Amino acid sequence: MGVLMSRRQTVERVQKVSLAVSAFKDGLREQPSTQRRAEAGTTRQGTLEQEVQEAEEEALAGPSQREESSASKAAWERLRDGRGVEPEEFERANRFTPPAFIRPKRELHDDEPPDISLEQREQILDDEMCEICEVWTAESLFPCRICHRVYHDGCLRRMGYLQKDSTLDMTETAHTETGWSCYYCDNLNLLLTEEEMYSLMETLRNCKIIPESCLTLDDFLHYKHQVHKQQFERTMPEAQEEQAVLQFNALDPDKKGHIEWQDFLSHESIQLLQKIRPQNALLQLLTPKERERARAAFLALDQDNDGFIGEGECRQARHTWFRKHQKEMLSCNVSISHVGPISEGSPASSRNGKSPEKILPATKQEETRNIDWPGFLRENVAYILAARPNSAALHLQPLA
Repeated sequence: MGVLMSRRQTVERVQKVSLAVSAFKDGLREQPSTQRRAEAGTTRQGTLEQEVQEAEEEALAGPSQREESSASKAAWERLRDGRGVEPEEFERANRFTPPAFIRPKRELHDDEPPDISLEQREQILDDEMCEICEVWTAESLFPCRICHRVYHDGCLRRMGYLQKDSTLDMTETAHTETGWSCYYCDNLNLLLTEEEMYSLMETLRNCKIIPESCLTLDDFLHYKHQVHKQQFERTMPEAQEEQAVLQFNALDPDKKGHIEWQDFLSHESIQLLQKIRPQNALLQLLTPKERERARAAFLALDQDNDGFIGEGECRQARHTWFRKHQKEMLSCNVSISHVGPISEGSPASSRNGKSPEKILPATKQEETRNIDWPGFLRENVAYILAARPNSAALHLQPLA
């Protein structure tokens, strides 16, 4: 009986699709351009035929395969919409409805160099009311360290954005210089436009990456090799494979042997932004808070106040100020983003009680090449954006 019902549903779906195709063809006759009509008709009909074929395959499949297909489809939809993982144990009763994220669109002026002055400081003003409930309750509001939004912890829990340890992390860090990123800024994938997102999804599909799954080192290297071969039609060099291993280790700070899906997605999102958008377009994404932190970092490095720093100092900032803050540093209630790079002997330079991570000394060529404020921003903008998530993972490993 179940099979008969499935076949009947398939027939009904085919009939509906046929009606849709007929209506679509009727609409095409009213379009002025013959070439556009032919291209649109071919694309749309191919999409509809593919949908019918998928429906037939799903109807003929067993119950377990249909459930797996449905779960996979839901995961791809969450990926497309930027909603992230929605745990099954999360009870939606008496909860707020999460917002429908709207992906950004590229504007004509995005590729123009923005006017970010070094001398003129920016006034940082947070919202006065909670982004979710729009109620003002003074000190009980928690600000985002990236944008202007503020939140109640209870509102975030009711929306499902604070669970388990994330509530404690937020309440302990939001009012410190280290700060906490809201669910908008924490998700680097939301920086992608629809076109960029579909490009990333196509790459993930071609490389057989399953959404919302963890990746081991072998999975990560296999994916990187496939992407490189698709892009350059040749095997990835050994030096790039070594860099991929370093990136995997940076995405797995707790040494669990795998990287979480959200960390992998954030890494791939910032990588795609680097490949597709020019640096000026990336600079347009910086918020006033990020620009102010970068300004403070540059001024701390420019000891002689001549408006220039050495390339070695610029690289040092990339390895320290743009690195994620560790929980051990929270008791100091101070951010390295406001005091400049950490010295190697500083207690804050240790990671999880281990020996400090040494910064490679600058070469003579690096010491002689000076970098001004605009150059400093251009060379570090990707690392500034990559530092947005609350995760301890380093989503963009600086090159040695």
